[in-house]
Amino acid sequence: MYQAIQELHIEKGYAILALCKLANIARSAYYKWLKWKPSNRELERLSLAKEVKLRYDKRKGILGYRQMRIQLNRKLKKTYNKKRYYGIMRALGLKAVIRRKRPSYVRATETHVAENVMNRDFQAAAPNLKWCTDVTELKYGNGRKSYLSAIIDVHDNSVVSWVLSHSNNNKLVMDTVKKAYRGKRGITPLLHSDRGFQYTSHEYNRLKVKYGFTTSMSRVSRCLDNQPIERFWGTFKAESFYLKKYNTYDEVLEDVRNYIRYYNNYRYTERLNGLSPHEYRRAA
Repeated sequence: MYQAIQELHIEKGYAILALCKLANIARSAYYKWLKWKPSNRELERLSLAKEVKLRYDKRKGILGYRQMRIQLNRKLKKTYNKKRYYGIMRALGLKAVIRRKRPSYVRATETHVAENVMNRDFQAAAPNLKWCTDVTELKYGNGRKSYLSAIIDVHDNSVVSWVLSHSNNNKLVMDTVKKAYRGKRGITPLLHSDRGFQYTSHEYNRLKVKYGFTTSMSRVSRCLDNQPIERFWGTFKAESFYLKKYNTYDEVLEDVRNYIRYYNNYRYTERLNGLSPHEYRRAA
């Protein structure tokens, strides 16, 4: 209202007194508004709100107030708490995109089955001690499917290796394991998976013997037994895959490549002391 009075007075030359009477406000209240200047704290809050909106739009709405706090505090070299970011995002109506429930899959015939050695102990004192792996389905075009296989290191949640394929077959999983071992010698991690047909196959068992890793497998219908990789699928799909429409396999491949690069190098988390997975890994 005060802004409208000011604009009508400047642009049309209407008298302040007449405009105040028309708006049913005291002239003194208008002049008080005219002389008001925001405090340093209010200016700081407005500046931070601008940064929040820019970062939210840049990341296409994937950031909640926790991620927003870590990323902007790091960029601005500040120590604002989570309540401040929560309040600003709430005032601006900004919410992180919501994750969708992962579909269930039919269990295949088992051959080489392992016990749940991991037993939900997702703590590792150093890299390459405990890995989790899985395959997820990514749809594109008119109902076509691609399949993403990945291995996560429990120590820092980094993506150790990943492979995208047109087919969900043994080769997809074996290529992922072989890629994880490139440039690495003398490591014998505990490698946890579900009981999918690839992981219970003769071929997977031969890789186990070749590389010397120990197999561990989730119990039937217990997805939380493989929580690190399940959490990564949810994060990737919520922050990237579900936000776009893909017409071709190459578009899916490019998106996966870009997101994993961002996730490993620039997605900072409180669990890793405000570092990205690769920063935490290098520090170790």
